[in-house]
Amino acid sequence: MLIRIFLIVFLVATSAQAEIKEVPTSKAQVQLSYAPLVKAAAPAVVNVYTSKTVRTRNVSPLFNDPFFRRFFGDAFRNAPQGGQQRKVQNSLGSGVIVEASGVIITNHHVIEGADDIKVVLNDRREFEAKVLGSDERTDLAVLKVNTEGAMLPTLPLGESDSLEVGDIVLAIGNPFGVGQTVTSGIVSALARTHVGITDYSFFIQTDAAINPGNSGGALVDMNGKLVGVNSAIYSKGGGSNGIGFAIPVSMVRSVISGVSETGKVVRPWLGASGQSLTQDLASTFKLPHPTGVLIDTIYPGGPAERAGLKRSDVILSIDGYEIDDPQALRFRLATRPLGSQTTLEILRHGKRMNLKFDILPPPETPKREETRIQGRNPFTGAVVVNMSPALNDELGWDTMTRGVAILKLRRGSTSNRLGFRPGDQIVGLNGQEIQSVQDLMRVLDKLDGREGNWLVGIMRNGKRQELRFRG
Repeated sequence: MLIRIFLIVFLVATSAQAEIKEVPTSKAQVQLSYAPLVKAAAPAVVNVYTSKTVRTRNVSPLFNDPFFRRFFGDAFRNAPQGGQQRKVQNSLGSGVIVEASGVIITNHHVIEGADDIKVVLNDRREFEAKVLGSDERTDLAVLKVNTEGAMLPTLPLGESDSLEVGDIVLAIGNPFGVGQTVTSGIVSALARTHVGITDYSFFIQTDAAINPGNSGGALVDMNGKLVGVNSAIYSKGGGSNGIGFAIPVSMVRSVISGVSETGKVVRPWLGASGQSLTQDLASTFKLPHPTGVLIDTIYPGGPAERAGLKRSDVILSIDGYEIDDPQALRFRLATRPLGSQTTLEILRHGKRMNLKFDILPPPETPKREETRIQGRNPFTGAVVVNMSPALNDELGWDTMTRGVAILKLRRGSTSNRLGFRPGDQIVGLNGQEIQSVQDLMRVLDKLDGREGNWLVGIMRNGKRQELRFRG
């Protein structure tokens, strides 16, 4: 009985003691807050407002009516109706001040085609901005505002390669135009390469709420540094579903450097291409899991060949960073500064070895020899050009492809009416192989104006097509 009474008294005393709330001795015991971090980072995140003038055709609403179209058809609906009117389209996004003199990074799609760009700071100051450089393939653009000597708050660039899945991050931007907004989340995944948003996909995935208007805004780590530029969301309805994608700051740093030095982004060129390893291929190479890029094509005289890379080599890493697929290989190369040297770890005949690789721009060899085709032939009105690694990279074509291609077409010309497209590679004409603009012009000079059949061989989307035309 005495033991039971003692236990009851002990439990009551313990419960009463547990209910006594101790006075906090520090701010950290009172609350966990991101406020100090936000106060330091938010002033460097800006709102970007753009406007552009578009031309629209005056069309009667009747032409959109299904009953009306039943009798007159889509052809009548698409016929010119009246003149054109000008309309101003406005859009919004976000940006990050990266240099106190007024250099701002944002997304290419935020400012694409804009006639006017206005930047509004967190303290409501407004500036007109100009584009120093914009790169569609990475979806990044660099802006500059004239501060008249005033120094602006900046967000220091961090190291995106130090991020780990589970790290806490903040997203700062202007969602839906409601004003600067801060959301928090974690890094959900790294090195997302199959998103299909840009040519250089290697995204940081986060579950921090990102919505339209956040594009170009900052992804900030717990050290208050910029680790990514928010670029896109995965959404079926236009709102945040907890899957957002940010461009790593390593790519941001590369774009800023390129624009600052040359006014445009010039990417390093490997001079080789390859494929991802499947499980079967990985087993063949005695790798523990599918990783690396199996090289299947080497560009003659390119950097890869000069470095000693060979077909059937497997690139495993660049400067210690593991390479999982061709997209990761392109990204890692694109973030290396031109003129530097990097180390490729490769697997050759079951042995690992390192190759020193010079980071060089793609060469413009051969020269473009841009030529407009005239006369009576299927290519009349087309502008053709010699393909080169530099030209192909500039236009987003395969840098490994050589030959002659159609650069552009005059509207309403013979080549336009026959269905040729910019980017078509001309590989043959009436049984003659075409490897250069000179080859094409030589064959056209012999056949120009003659009546008869024209047999044209083109490469389009990686497939060869044989087209016949009656002259």
